[in-house]
Amino acid sequence: MTQNYHQQVLFFSRLSNLLSITNKRDLIAAFHVSGTGKRRDPRLLSTPITLKRYAHKAVMDTGSRLKLVRESYKLSQRELARRSGVTNATISLIEQNRVSPSVSSLKKLLEGIPMSLADFFTFDQPPREHQYVFRANEQPDLGRHGLRLLLIGASVPSRQMRLLREQYAPGASSGEEPIVHSEGEECGLVTRGTVELTVDGQISVLNAGDGYYFPTTLPHRFRNIGADEAEIISANTPANF
Repeated sequence: MTQNYHQQVLFFSRLSNLLSITNKRDLIAAFHVSGTGKRRDPRLLSTPITLKRYAHKAVMDTGSRLKLVRESYKLSQRELARRSGVTNATISLIEQNRVSPSVSSLKKLLEGIPMSLADFFTFDQPPREHQYVFRANEQPDLGRHGLRLLLIGASVPSRQMRLLREQYAPGASSGEEPIVHSEGEECGLVTRGTVELTVDGQISVLNAGDGYYFPTTLPHRFRNIGADEAEIISANTPANF
C-alpha cells in the first residue's frame, strides 16, 4: 500500500472523531465496507477542527484542512515554509482562515508536503476502489475568489488527465498571473457565458459553443467578461493537479 493510502486512512479515522455520533457511525460503517478500515484511538486527534455542514455533508475549510494535513505528515509550519518557499507567517494566516490562498499559491504550498490539489481536497474521503462514476457532489471544488474548479475523477489513482467544470462568476478569472506548466496540452469548450482567453499574449473572446486547444507550456489566462456566470468544460494532459 502507498504512503498516501495510509495517510488517507489516518485522516479518515481522525475525521470520524470530529462528527456527531450518528454521522460517525455512518462514516465508520462506510469505511469498513471497503474491507480496510480499522478503528483508531481517538487520542490521535490532536486539535479540534471546525466543520461546516452543507446538504448533510461535512465540509472542512481550507485552513483547518491544511493544518490537519500538515500535522498528519508531522511537519511544523516552519518546515513546510522551508520546503515550499511560502513564508511561515503566510501559512499561519491560511490555517487561521485569515487569508484565502489562490489555486496557484495553494498548489505551491502543497508541493512542499508533497501532495496534489486533488489529494488535498479529497483527503477526508474514505478510500474507494473501482469508482467509474462521479456524482455532482463527488467533484471537489479547487477554486477560489469567484471561480469554481470542479474536478472529476479526483480519487482515481495515477490519473493521466485532468477534467474540470470551470465556473466563473462575472469578473472572475483564473488569476492575475498567467498559468504556465512545464509540459502538456489543454483543450476546452465554453458551455455558457463569455470568456476572454489569453494565450501567449494573444487575446480571444469565446462564447457558448466555442472551443480552444493549446500547449500548456504557453502562458494562459481565463476571465469572465460577461454579465452572467460563464462555464467551461476543460481537459488537460498530463494531470497537473
